[in-house]
Amino acid sequence: MDARMQKRTVAFSRDCSNVFFHLLTACNLACRHCYINVAQHGENTLDIDTIRRWLDIFAERAPSANLILLGGEPTLHPELADVIRYAGKRAFGSVTVDTNGFLFHDILERVDPGEIDFFSFSLDGATAATNDAIRGRGTYERCIAGMRRAAAKGFATSLIYTVSRLNLHELESMAALVKDLGITRFFIQVIGLRGASAEDAHARQLQLSRREWLDTVPAAAARIAEQGVIVTYPKVFLNAGELFECAGRVADNYFVFPNGRVYRCPLCEDYPLNALAIENNRLVEMPPINESHLFALDIPEGCVINRLVQPQNLAYDAAGVPDYRIACCMLKEEIFVRQ
Repeated sequence: MDARMQKRTVAFSRDCSNVFFHLLTACNLACRHCYINVAQHGENTLDIDTIRRWLDIFAERAPSANLILLGGEPTLHPELADVIRYAGKRAFGSVTVDTNGFLFHDILERVDPGEIDFFSFSLDGATAATNDAIRGRGTYERCIAGMRRAAAKGFATSLIYTVSRLNLHELESMAALVKDLGITRFFIQVIGLRGASAEDAHARQLQLSRREWLDTVPAAAARIAEQGVIVTYPKVFLNAGELFECAGRVADNYFVFPNGRVYRCPLCEDYPLNALAIENNRLVEMPPINESHLFALDIPEGCVINRLVQPQNLAYDAAGVPDYRIACCMLKEEIFVRQ
């Protein structure tokens, strides 16, 4: 490993807010691990006036928050360019669009690089064979082409890779691809049993075991970071003696869906447990019991939501004591070459 490599755990902070804003749930793809749950998130596309009013809510509640525009596929929204410009006027700390790379409605021609901080692309394989088995035929080629077009026009690009047993073997191979594409940030995500995955009988077999994760992901992240890329990945498992913190208690994150539900924890999104909701263009607290009441619970396993919805991630000794604790899913490790 490069001697200049630096690794840090990104601590939670009320001063660093994030708004994950789903403009719609429609998508042109049907990825195997898609977390969208139409029954819980709605199937409407927000109109531009509603989007502006909702952006106002969070710009006032969380000044300088990082805004991530999502779907579904957000570039399917015909007025995404106007959304990006309005967000810029409201002085969000940063504006990112998460995209599958198809870049509908000529979005790269309708906004300027100075109006957006990142286009963040999703790719789940270093080869077309692996990626397309997860995301659909032809998606590798389209995503690569989209990243090259964005970079050629001067946009900053980042890449998201959702790790499962279907593509773990190609994670390290992403180093060469990331370098070739000029990616500046690389995000590794863990597959969760949410949305489509929750309904997939084979999904549990796709999740990595603790040993598989620890033996592979941190080392692969370091090798990718050697290309001069900032690599971020979830902590997932706490080491002995490490403090458990819940982002729902000590951070300021909002996951906003088109039906008005606003969650504070992404693991809760398959359930009507949202702590907040937008009603008549006002953000209101939901009555008990909701996710915020669960955040207050302290358990030996660490994350109480993981214990409830993904207990297969845990293991116990003969006395019933957890072998390890699960970190908050929002707790990240960041690795980069020190300049």
